[in-house]
Amino acid sequence: MADKRKTNSHHVTFNNENQKWQGKKAGAKKTSVTGDTKKEVVDKTREISKNQGTELKIHNKDGKISQSDSHGNDPNPPKDKN
Repeated sequence: MADKRKTNSHHVTFNNENQKWQGKKAGAKKTSVTGDTKKEVVDKTREISKNQGTELKIHNKDGKISQSDSHGNDPNPPKDKN
């Protein structure tokens, strides 16, 4: 059985082979979104992530995660300030 934390996320990465940005659900074989600019792929993948209630991990060209957004059950929710 797959680890739900790993498959319950979407990632935006740069594909060096075709020199395009891509948005893909973790564990999926097919890319959901492909585009020439990071912004267009992030925007479209964010919509999908919000609809599916997943985490969104946005990577730089070097593969390091530059940003992470939670659209579902946040594993590390902010502490209540009250």
